[in-house]
Amino acid sequence: MTTELLLVEGMTCEHCVRSVTEELTELDGVSDVVVALVPGGASSVTVTSEAPVDADALRGAVAEAGYQVVPS
Repeated sequence: MTTELLLVEGMTCEHCVRSVTEELTELDGVSDVVVALVPGGASSVTVTSEAPVDADALRGAVAEAGYQVVPS
């Protein structure tokens, strides 16, 4: 198992959390997504997967949900 920590800007509510979680869990190998919501700031998103997931795929899934990964 591997984990990746992403910082995501623009999330403000539980609907945002569900959207990001849904997009990330659709990626191959992702088994869990945990979001620590920081409304108006950068929320921490921990992605657990069976094997490392391509960083571009993670960013793309977050973008598909309408948000942006920012540098940590």
